[in-house]
Amino acid sequence: MGQTLTGLLTSVRAIAGRPGTPPRARPGGGPDPELLAALRHCGDHLAALAASGPLTDARRTRLIASIGALTTACSTPGADAFDALLRTGQQALDSGGDAGARLALALADEATTLRARSKGAWRLRGSALDALGRSEEAITAYERHLALQQNTAASHDVERRIATLRAAGDRIDEALALDGDGVGDGAGGTDGAGAVRLSRRLPAAEARVAFTELVRLRTAERGAADPAVRRLAALYAEHRRLSDRDLMADPLLGGAEPIGVPGLRRFLAGRTVCLVADTPHTAEQEQRPGSSLAALIEGYDLVVRCDAVRHAAPTARTDLHAVTLRGDSPWKGPRWDRRATARLVFGDPLPHWRLALRSRLVPGAQDRIGDATLRRPLHDPALLAEAADADGPASTAYTVLRLLDFLGTPARVDLIGFEGPAALPPREREWIGARTGTTDDTAVRITLG
Repeated sequence: MGQTLTGLLTSVRAIAGRPGTPPRARPGGGPDPELLAALRHCGDHLAALAASGPLTDARRTRLIASIGALTTACSTPGADAFDALLRTGQQALDSGGDAGARLALALADEATTLRARSKGAWRLRGSALDALGRSEEAITAYERHLALQQNTAASHDVERRIATLRAAGDRIDEALALDGDGVGDGAGGTDGAGAVRLSRRLPAAEARVAFTELVRLRTAERGAADPAVRRLAALYAEHRRLSDRDLMADPLLGGAEPIGVPGLRRFLAGRTVCLVADTPHTAEQEQRPGSSLAALIEGYDLVVRCDAVRHAAPTARTDLHAVTLRGDSPWKGPRWDRRATARLVFGDPLPHWRLALRSRLVPGAQDRIGDATLRRPLHDPALLAEAADADGPASTAYTVLRLLDFLGTPARVDLIGFEGPAALPPREREWIGARTGTTDDTAVRITLG
């Protein structure tokens, strides 16, 4: 194998030149400059392998064979070496280690330059960046692959990987927000040893080290029993789990994508929102052709409906459906079959909340479902952290309003139809009254801030 490796390195250098060699002008029928650059990267890798001693790893043997096939394709007039380039990149990635991933990335860069619309090249680039822990760049490359991929059934693993990388980054963002809200002594962990060094844009290994240090520092400052520190530790555990393996789709969630606080923030950002009361009068007006109320509702970016929607038509637009699980647990009841882009389910304790989701969600009835971090926003220490009300759970509309107020990303929030039988309890009306901007015959417009 030593002789074969040396001979292959000689062939590669003869075609592509040595490191630092200026790019050659492409002769008629000769290799593209990008292929010559790829061969130079392969030559550098072969030289490092030759210097490392005898090769006993079958994965590296396969990589060397793949480089040989690429070299042959580049030296054969009229041959299309692009597929051989992608295969070599994949073998470099499969060989393991940072050196293999760096070679795969270098080859993917040449491949995307050579053919910018190659879905295979963009997937290779995403995989190489992923292996190097450069998650945000990997997401960009994976998304480029998906944009070019016509066969969506072949892309589920890429979509799942993107969801995993984003979820891991979201845990970091939530930890930073929590730390900035006062888990540490200084906002945002400005002591320089914790949150300041933590970012979703850090390479994965560095992010793990920084996250570990942040949890250690905050636990030492506040104690493990502190509610916010417990939440920070839970985020750390979730981040480590997501870093170790892909986010697996829960078949009992009917294919819906779980979203947490960061995902809901993005869903609401910059949009106008209306909460529509489920009353016979509102439903009748909404269904009447040419109704001014129907036109008003249709003008919002997001329409929110709460709990069991008995009066509005089954086809009435619902972008966000929110429901509170009431009474004794486990909560049994009709399945949530109203079509909604996103669904939030509020309830505690956690095991019974999970059981309710799995028994009452209808596959295909929602694209997103709020995860466990959104199941009790009023009382969660990481969110509003209010004491439980002795009078029982708050109304769902009030819970949604408080959550939107906390997130602070919608452009505007209005209540429509919340009068008469749909009026909220006095304590909740008082909170709304303090934030009411304008009122008219159809809507109570609230300025959240």
